[in-house]
Amino acid sequence: MATGYLFSELMMWWTPGEMTNVRKGLEPTQHFENVETKRRFNNLIHASGLIDKLQQVKARTATVQELCRVHTQRYVEYVQELSKDSSKGIHKAGPDVAFGPGGYEIAALAAGGSIAIVDAALDGSIRNGYALVRPPGHHACADQGMGFCVFNNIAVAAAHALEARGLSRIAIVDYDVHHGNGTQEMFWEDDRVLFISIHQDSNYPLNSGPLTDTGSGKGSGTTINVPLPPGSGSGAYRAVFDRVVVPALDAFAPQLVLVSSGFDASFFDPLAQQMCTSEDYRYFTQVMSAAADRHCSGRLLYFHEGGYSAAYVPFCGLAVMEQLSGHKTQMQDVFLGDTAVGGQALQPWQDAVIGQVGAGPLTLLRQKVAEQRQQ
Repeated sequence: MATGYLFSELMMWWTPGEMTNVRKGLEPTQHFENVETKRRFNNLIHASGLIDKLQQVKARTATVQELCRVHTQRYVEYVQELSKDSSKGIHKAGPDVAFGPGGYEIAALAAGGSIAIVDAALDGSIRNGYALVRPPGHHACADQGMGFCVFNNIAVAAAHALEARGLSRIAIVDYDVHHGNGTQEMFWEDDRVLFISIHQDSNYPLNSGPLTDTGSGKGSGTTINVPLPPGSGSGAYRAVFDRVVVPALDAFAPQLVLVSSGFDASFFDPLAQQMCTSEDYRYFTQVMSAAADRHCSGRLLYFHEGGYSAAYVPFCGLAVMEQLSGHKTQMQDVFLGDTAVGGQALQPWQDAVIGQVGAGPLTLLRQKVAEQRQQ
C-alpha cells in the first residue's frame, strides 16, 4: 500500500496577520506561523520527485458534530461567528491565536483533512501518511484556541477513529518542541488514548507538561510527558524514542499511531533551543514505523504542527516522507554539516530526565495495561 499525502492550497491561505505593536517599538513583521515553512515543505516534496511515489488524499471540511467530539459547541459557534465578520482584518480566538475572515472554513478543512487521512488508512487505501495541515492544532483546547491553533486537528482525528470507526486503542506521539497541552487535556481521562509528549521543558505553554502529569480517572497512566532540557540534541531525543516511546507503544499495542509532527525541535528554529537534525526525524519515523508494523499493520499517520525555520523545515519533512514511503530521493540536507556541533551526545542531565520517565510514567503505563488485561 502507498504512503498518503494530504495538501490543500486553501490551507496555505490561512493568515494570522502580522506581528506589530507600534507603541512598544515592534515594527510590523511576518508572523512566526506563516505560510513559507509549509509551502516550501510541499515544494521540496515536488522538486525531489517524491510526489510521484505518494498517493494524494483529498481534504474535506469537518462537520460541526465532528469538531464537537473534542470542542464545545459554544466555542465552535464562536469561531464561526468571528469568521463571518469581515469588518476586521484579524480576529482572536484565544491566547496567541488569530485569523482573518473566512478562517473557520480553513480551520475546519484542516480538521476534516485529518479525518480524511485516518479514513484512508483504516479503509486500506494507504498504509501510512502525512497530512500537511494548516493551521496547526495541538495547543487548541476544548473551549478556546491557543498558540496559533484553532481546532485540535489530531484530537479531532483520534476522536473520529474512536467514535465513528470503532477503534479502542490509539497512540498519539507529539514531538513538537512545545507541550501538546490541548491534546493532553482532551484525553486526560480516556484510557483508550495513549498520549506521549516530548517537549522542551518550560517553553510553551509555561509550566505545562511536567513528567508528573500522567492522566487521571480511567486515563490514569496513559499520559507520558518527557520535558527535555534546552539544548537537547540527537543523543537525548533518540534515547527518548528508544527508551520511552517504543516501549510505551509496545506495552499499549495501539490499533493506530498518530503523530503531532512539529519540526521546531530542530536546529535553526527561532522559537526553541533544541538541536535535532533531519536525520533525527528520519530515525524517529523509522522506529515508530517498526512499532506500527508490529501492532497495527503499519498504520502510522502524521499531522503537521509547528516548525518555524523556512530553510530547514522542508529538509526535516522530506526525511520523514522518504522514510514513510521507502523512497530515497537525490535531495540532500544542505545544512546537515552545519549541525555537527558539540553537545549532541546524550548528556547526564538529559539522561536523568529520561530515567525518571522510565521509572515513573512508563512503569505506571505498564502496570495499567497489565491490570486491564487481567480484567
